[in-house]
Amino acid sequence: MKGDRLPAFLRPLVYKSAGALKQAEYWTTARLAMAVLWGLRKLPADKALDFADRTARRLGPKFGRHRVAVNNLKRAYPEKSKAEIQAIASDMWGNMARLAAEYIFLDQIFDHEPGKAPQRVEVIGEEIFLRIRDEKRPHIIFTAHSGNFELLPVAAMAYDLPVTALFRAPNNPYMAEYVFKTRRDTMGELLASRAGAAFALARVLDRGGNIGVLVDQKFHKGQKTTFFGRECRTNPLVPKLARQFECDVYPARSIRLPGNKFRLELQDKIEFPRNASGAIDIHASCQMMNDIVEGWVREHPGQWMWFHKRWSD
Repeated sequence: MKGDRLPAFLRPLVYKSAGALKQAEYWTTARLAMAVLWGLRKLPADKALDFADRTARRLGPKFGRHRVAVNNLKRAYPEKSKAEIQAIASDMWGNMARLAAEYIFLDQIFDHEPGKAPQRVEVIGEEIFLRIRDEKRPHIIFTAHSGNFELLPVAAMAYDLPVTALFRAPNNPYMAEYVFKTRRDTMGELLASRAGAAFALARVLDRGGNIGVLVDQKFHKGQKTTFFGRECRTNPLVPKLARQFECDVYPARSIRLPGNKFRLELQDKIEFPRNASGAIDIHASCQMMNDIVEGWVREHPGQWMWFHKRWSD
């Protein structure tokens, strides 16, 4: 036996034990998270969300992901002071905590009714929601991990606009089950991001349906692009599908407002760049989406997930 290499007869036992330990860790983590959410549910919505925000601002800097966020912020905003960087990171943790807690208060938070004056949620682009709904052809809506992006498919349902939303399930299977059930009950059809998801989305578009996609995550085999001036890899899925089905593409975003309120914006369709042959230019279109998302993040930097390992370096 060389070094610490295991004998062949021991490997199945060790791997099985490691797998069991991981499952136990997932189960314990999920139970703790559920207990926290159960406790928050006992409070009025506004108090629960404010409490989650304050707690996350204190605890967030203790995690390794905080260092990732601060490093990303320093490189994205070299002109900002240390205090300004820490303030944005703190806002990010508050936003993340609110996002998690808002799952259990969605029925109270999303009070928007089309055609009526806004209470907690205002919608910019109502006429676009209605136009897409009434057009008998496929559409793509893309967004980013900013504000409470989960409210966008809820808004689509309020306008009777069916959207199949692609989402990345948590690694923890117990949390994934909870999140999927919560989302499914309020957000319409969902599709987990995994092998074969692109083909499933293509089938939705092929039958004239609509899809929603998050476009601000690292994709190891994606197009080489830039985001905040740094090289990153971007998933070419949206422009590839838009080229295949010649469907309109719409940017949408969520903005968190003071007082546990929100502004949801469905912006008008964009025209992807095209190459000499007239087909959609995949690389240029990926960069275009990055530029749109970067503009959103620069407007509200504390509402984006800076602890993502978005960049190539």
